[in-house]
Amino acid sequence: MLGRVIQRELKIVFRSGAEVINPLWFFLIVITLFPLGIGPEPQLLARIAPGVAWVAALLASLLALERLFRDDFLDGSLEQLLLLPAPLPLTVLGKVIAHWLVTGLPLIILSPLAALLLSLDFAGWRALALTLLLGTPTFSFL
Repeated sequence: MLGRVIQRELKIVFRSGAEVINPLWFFLIVITLFPLGIGPEPQLLARIAPGVAWVAALLASLLALERLFRDDFLDGSLEQLLLLPAPLPLTVLGKVIAHWLVTGLPLIILSPLAALLLSLDFAGWRALALTLLLGTPTFSFL
């Protein structure tokens, strides 16, 4: 049942590609504009990079979080999901996992580019990617 909910959510999201791309573009724009705003000094960028990446990831996740239940509410399928024989927490878990696959996982995949733009070394990028791997599912559960 969980697999069906995840599959359904992924089909819905990938029908409109803009909803997948918008949070990723936002993440990259924030990461790109920060060095332009404070200057290209590598030491300063490396020092503030984790905070900048985390704030950008949080805001990008929040952009996509709005549609988690909104579309189902608007088209009436939320009531149908409530009537499923599966437990409601399992259905919600499926929707949250699909949200993470669409927003959190791509942010982790983009983290090497973010590390490059913010002058992080390999060890800094590895720490950033690991913390994003642990933290982005939490954003989806918010």
